[in-house]
Amino acid sequence: MSLGIAQRLRDASAGLSQERVALSQLADMHGPGAQGSLLMLLAAPCLLPVPGVGTVLGLGIATLALALWRGQSTCALPQRVGDLHLPLRWARRVLTLLARVYERASHLTRQRLPHLAHVAPRSWQAAKVGSMALLIVLPIPFGNVLPALALMLLGLGLVFRDGVAVLLAAGLAAAALAFTAGLGVAAWWWGVQPLAQWLQA
Repeated sequence: MSLGIAQRLRDASAGLSQERVALSQLADMHGPGAQGSLLMLLAAPCLLPVPGVGTVLGLGIATLALALWRGQSTCALPQRVGDLHLPLRWARRVLTLLARVYERASHLTRQRLPHLAHVAPRSWQAAKVGSMALLIVLPIPFGNVLPALALMLLGLGLVFRDGVAVLLAAGLAAAALAFTAGLGVAAWWWGVQPLAQWLQA
């Protein structure tokens, strides 16, 4: 299945000709909007240095987190997210990146611990997706990378019912939270605290 998706995405990338491509078009090329595949689609552009993309996609990921909380099996892109346009070269890179991920996944993933890859209403996965959406929205240099990777790994786990991938995604999500918390502590220690002391002097 993943090899078929990979080839379809490569064909779709080669067939793009518009100067700018809407995310809704990429979603149609990617396939049905199940939770795992939408996580893959929304997280992949966050790995690319496209200004402003993280803020808009964070909204879409938060919407997906709400759908996970409700136990919905499918979710549609919010209009504001679907209307996001990427330059042609970045749209092609997103499709190519997804194709490579699915291709690699065909060799590494399989159905393991499927109970961990089952989305139940009010599951802990919804909280994880929501927290990663928040990190993606925050204006932190390179702060999108770990959350986006965690979401893509979770997406693969849901698509292929691979509980091991879900567990690895949880580890990456924890690392992303720790990284952000560490930056906050460092910013306080080196910036805010000395400024507060200077103002009080």
